[in-house]
Amino acid sequence: MSNFSKYFSNNFERLGLRKLVGACYRSTDVDLFSRHDSEQGLVWRYTGDKDGNKKPDRDEIERRLLEGDGDFRSRECVAHLNRTDIVVTNPPFSLFREYVAQLVEHGKKFLILGPMNAVTYKEIFSLVKGNELWLGHKSMGKDMLFDVPDHFARELVATKKEGSGYRIIDNVVKARSSAIWFTNLTHRKRNDTIDLWAKYSKKEYPKYDNYDAIEVGRVDSIPMDYAGVMGVPITFLDKYNPEQFEILASDYEIRQGLMPEIVKKGWGGKTDRAYLDGKRMFSRILIQNRELQQ
Repeated sequence: MSNFSKYFSNNFERLGLRKLVGACYRSTDVDLFSRHDSEQGLVWRYTGDKDGNKKPDRDEIERRLLEGDGDFRSRECVAHLNRTDIVVTNPPFSLFREYVAQLVEHGKKFLILGPMNAVTYKEIFSLVKGNELWLGHKSMGKDMLFDVPDHFARELVATKKEGSGYRIIDNVVKARSSAIWFTNLTHRKRNDTIDLWAKYSKKEYPKYDNYDAIEVGRVDSIPMDYAGVMGVPITFLDKYNPEQFEILASDYEIRQGLMPEIVKKGWGGKTDRAYLDGKRMFSRILIQNRELQQ
């Protein structure tokens, strides 16, 4: 089973859980690394320790074959989803938008892994801006490492670059991913405010060629006394507190013409990204300091 399943089943009583349910896609076994060699899926259910040994035994886990293949969009899986309170998983990254949309549609609390660049997706960013979804506790700048089977570890070493595709920790090959946590569960970090110390100057914070906003290259350099629009890296979301700042737009939204007031009047060039002295910048989020709007 997946480490999600192991963690919650091994800590079932301590966490005060009532029921743990999982679905296996195109598999009739509960092995994490299934080859998806079945046309049917499987659903399993665990309701706690029965024999007093304080661990989940295989005979305590109820299994039932599904009629379909276990796709999260299937009628059977949606029915199970509707009977749950919180979803914790690593959904297929290629279907990340669709998966999140389903969770939001059904009003579920969730803690899920997703690709880091998903924060720039139109559908995901609109949820971030609307405070319906935010990042989890792990910083975007920290590696996320995963245990993998031996055969996959050998494949990583043979085909990937160390430090990029994998890292070796205590002689163990661990897969490296740019994944981050996405959630709508409140956590302590979300209530922290950014300690602002820098002061605005035209020299240190130039305006973009095409946006009516200043460039702030580092989140820890956001000026404490600037009330206008600022462009910050997407790593800002690591420290975003909606009570301290307001998110106005992303590059994508400006490119789609959703916030024309940000584009400088008379600008006839590109709006796909912010430009500074003719140089195309990395993706930026446009924000304002709420405290200075009062």
